[in-house]
Amino acid sequence: MPAGVSPAAWSSRSDPIDQQRILFVCLGNICRSPLAEGAMRTVAERRGIAVDVDSAGTGDWHIGRPPDPRAIATGARHGVDISGLRARQVTPGDFHRFDHIVALDPKNLGDLRRLMPDGAKADLTMLLDHVDGRKGQGVTDPYFGEDEGFETAWTDIMTGVEGRFDHFMLYESELGATGPTYSVIERYLLV
Repeated sequence: MPAGVSPAAWSSRSDPIDQQRILFVCLGNICRSPLAEGAMRTVAERRGIAVDVDSAGTGDWHIGRPPDPRAIATGARHGVDISGLRARQVTPGDFHRFDHIVALDPKNLGDLRRLMPDGAKADLTMLLDHVDGRKGQGVTDPYFGEDEGFETAWTDIMTGVEGRFDHFMLYESELGATGPTYSVIERYLLV
């Protein structure tokens, strides 16, 4: 929440035009990107920031299926329910609907760059780019591993989500209490 803005004023803000739209993307949309969607919703709610969050995969293997049971269990251990999510594949329309498309690893980012249509508005980044010493690194895919791989992925995902918010808060503190409008704040938050 911006300095000098009351929690009530910040949380009551609901202008859908200015609300940022974020899409998290991994390979199959059953492990990392649903966890990232759940983590972002949780952190945004805790910080009183309105965002529209979704997740998708670059591949089509799991369309319509729930997240991997190990991902659901990992989220649940951390108070995040992703059991109602269903896998979907990235579409050309996503590049126009979302402000930010956040890849979970470099291969996903490369695939997204190849899929991105001309004139798309979405900004493509990787989740860990705002974490000190992690720029360009991906969240390891836990799909073929054991349960502890999901905990490692969760830790990286939360580090990335919190890093994006911390990056915003540093910017806001440099602006002072009379910082930018909500729209500009939210736009910078997720760049």
